[in-house]
Amino acid sequence: MGAAPKGQLEEIFGNVLRTLRNERGLSQETLAHEAELDRTFISMLERGQRLPSIATLLAVAKPLGLTGAELMARIEDAFKPS
Repeated sequence: MGAAPKGQLEEIFGNVLRTLRNERGLSQETLAHEAELDRTFISMLERGQRLPSIATLLAVAKPLGLTGAELMARIEDAFKPS
């Protein structure tokens, strides 16, 4: 996987995060609470306005029922061209 153009990885991460959160029936507020993050930060991640640190990625993976590696695999799969 080569370097993503600026903003593309943020958008992909946001889309994957939103999809997983919705599939699990979690609100942004619930996910934020369980991940010990602010709801506005979850919103910014989902809108592609922020790229998470490794610590944040691990924090949001757990309430989604995933490991950090599983979440990264979903992001990598979404990044691959169709």
